[in-house]
Amino acid sequence: GSSRPAFASAGRIHPRLPGKMSDTKVKVAVRVRPMNRRELELNTKCVVEMEGNQTVLHPPPSNNKQGESRKLPKVFAFDYCFWSMDESNTAKYADQQVVFKCLGEGILEKAFQGYNACIFAYGQTGSGKSFSMMGNAEQLGLIPRLCCALFQRITLEQNDSHTFKVEVSYMEIYNEKVRDLLDPKGSRQSLKVREHKVLGPYVDGLSQLAVTCFEDIESLMSEGNKSRTVAATNMNEESSRSHAVFNIIITQTLYDLQSGNSGEKVSKVSLVDLAGSERVSKTGAAGERLKEGSNINKSLSTLGLVISSLADQAAGKGKNKFVPYRDSVLTWLLKDNLGGNSQTAMIATISPAADNYEETLSTLRYADRAKRIVNHAIVNEDPNARVIRELREEVEKLKEQLSQAESMKAPELKEKLEESEKLIKELTITWEEKLRKTEEIAQERQKQLESMGISLESSGIKMGEDKCYLVNLNADPALNELLLYYLKDHTRVGADTSQDIQLFGIGIQPEHCEIDIALDGEVSLTPKENARSCVNGTLVCSVTQLWHGDRILWGNNHFFRINLPKRKRRDCFKDSEKEKEHEAEQDLDAASEASSEPDYNYEFAQMEVIMKMLNSNDPLQNVVQVLEKQYLEEKRSALEEQRIMYERELEQLRQQLSPERRYQQCGGSLSDAAQTAQQKINFWSEERDELFRQSLAKLREQIVKANAFVREANFLAEEMSKLTDYQVTLQIPAANLNANRKRGAIVSEPAIQVKRKGKSTQVWTIEKLENKLIDMRELYQEWKESSQEVFNHFSNIRCIKVCLHKAPVDSIASFIFMLVYSKPVVANL
Repeated sequence: GSSRPAFASAGRIHPRLPGKMSDTKVKVAVRVRPMNRRELELNTKCVVEMEGNQTVLHPPPSNNKQGESRKLPKVFAFDYCFWSMDESNTAKYADQQVVFKCLGEGILEKAFQGYNACIFAYGQTGSGKSFSMMGNAEQLGLIPRLCCALFQRITLEQNDSHTFKVEVSYMEIYNEKVRDLLDPKGSRQSLKVREHKVLGPYVDGLSQLAVTCFEDIESLMSEGNKSRTVAATNMNEESSRSHAVFNIIITQTLYDLQSGNSGEKVSKVSLVDLAGSERVSKTGAAGERLKEGSNINKSLSTLGLVISSLADQAAGKGKNKFVPYRDSVLTWLLKDNLGGNSQTAMIATISPAADNYEETLSTLRYADRAKRIVNHAIVNEDPNARVIRELREEVEKLKEQLSQAESMKAPELKEKLEESEKLIKELTITWEEKLRKTEEIAQERQKQLESMGISLESSGIKMGEDKCYLVNLNADPALNELLLYYLKDHTRVGADTSQDIQLFGIGIQPEHCEIDIALDGEVSLTPKENARSCVNGTLVCSVTQLWHGDRILWGNNHFFRINLPKRKRRDCFKDSEKEKEHEAEQDLDAASEASSEPDYNYEFAQMEVIMKMLNSNDPLQNVVQVLEKQYLEEKRSALEEQRIMYERELEQLRQQLSPERRYQQCGGSLSDAAQTAQQKINFWSEERDELFRQSLAKLREQIVKANAFVREANFLAEEMSKLTDYQVTLQIPAANLNANRKRGAIVSEPAIQVKRKGKSTQVWTIEKLENKLIDMRELYQEWKESSQEVFNHFSNIRCIKVCLHKAPVDSIASFIFMLVYSKPVVANL
């Protein structure tokens, strides 16, 4: 009753029924975000230009020797081009309201007319997809604006003859598995996607909750995102690799008060935040790398194939060309939104930076194909009555077949019958019952979040500035600083249910650590034995004082920042030790604020852990310093060669001229030539410096990323007693030995050395380990669950031994019979 299926084809009209048909192309918008801090620090050039509905992508400045074709700008035309890079350019700047007005208002209008509708955001990680779809507290995105406008319009239009009912569902698709973000138990189990003869593809058991106002939706989205953050952190999954799908089902009932007749229009609005598209270009196109990993890239690569097939059909190429909808969960569920019964819009988000040129070009080409797709939308009039009627007819047929069926076919028919009866029950539930069930689920979900120590305040970070609390740090801006944990005088942290703050995942012990607030306001952290705890990147094993803005890492991937308003570092840098520590922190991120008012993010917290780990026990600690020293020596040598070459040219010029002409007629020529030569040397030197600086920054990023993956892989291997060791090394890829590579760029890149007992050493790329980690995390989760089952099994046996001493003989005999003939609890040890 509480979990109604969400229909991918909700409200689909049967072909034989008349309906208002609307053939429309997919509307496509492109939005360019501002430069981020990293790009500003690297002084990266902007290569994107927008004018009207045209987007121009200029080639990045480059000093390699590639062909001239790369130098030509690429021009694309779309329905909308949103310039969100430079807010100072007010005439051109597109804020969140402009995006909603152009895309959201039209989609909402179609939904009120009874059409299915969809908006999906596509682009590389960090290009602004989640910001465009969800936004933040100050700048709401498409989804909250659309939901707010929906209820504003319902308030205006609702009367005795025209009523509205709104239901929502929220799911995440990760590694071809569907999770319900609104079900309290949903983050720990995956749901099955089924296809029914009448309903088409749907998610079995997905919560579809009744809402009566915008505040209801706001609360559900907030709690859904918290559940998503908890699940992603526990499993150390990258949220940039998952798709988030928020569905709104709007049912309008029109009554004729004179005749007593009524009719319904049902529309479904799907709002989709897709995974980062760079996964397709890095792993999908390469083929081999996709095989190395898991199903992680399957949905996006299949979506690309579906869009290409539909674009070809629209262009008249292969009208009967097969469209591989069923090759991935995402495309199967969005089948109607792509070439089917839906009004669809796509927002492609891009970076303006030169170093993202290839990703931006890939996104623009993808969007260019999508704009050719033609959908065939139909007004969904009275679909529920038709669906229920057809389901009842299906049930009668199945009952008849079951009564005549052979014993072999009976189980299959029985399963189909149960499925259809379940769907009828869920479709005929009353609105009052739906509201009651929604409230029950909401209370259960809130209770679960509170039991883990998470505050339910939707904007708690702003509301609790005077309180002591922990806030989560996440690489995804949509999930960053979303979980708020208020601290008590004595707070226990760990995986056990008895702990005040419950954390799960790699490296988290049942009782991990304690945080104490003394009467004088002093705050201290006490880690338990063998419980990995880092404060500001340094591993701590004893009682450690905490200050406002300190970063804490528990286990492998639980990063937090602590808010202690009365514990700001005023005089903590007086002694030399603190001074050194402060300088080290400043080296990590020169752009960060002074620690009296900390503003440390996930990247900073992860960077300081890796850098301090490298400084203590890693052979790569001097790599960057050696490269810098080597570069300076090469630069001095190269500048000397350039200077000698230009002096030779000047000497030749002098010899070509007679003394009289040299001094009388061409007095300025030599000085001009010398000046030009010096300018060339200066320009060449600056260009080389800039290129080296960018290459070195990228190498630092790659080393940090590689070490983060290696740290996790070694954690997993150690926990599961796998005799495998992962280490970061440097290699020179064959592509970097090409004569056309950029001058001054660093040829080395980090790689992963894999050592297994009794096997030869292998070298993996970072991408390969990244893909392997997805499978390793799942394997670890299964291993953890099976270990718990084994523990419970033997705990039960210990209890049984105690009970059997006191039990009568006939009870013992019955119990032994049950043990012998029941299914074993432990299948694989």
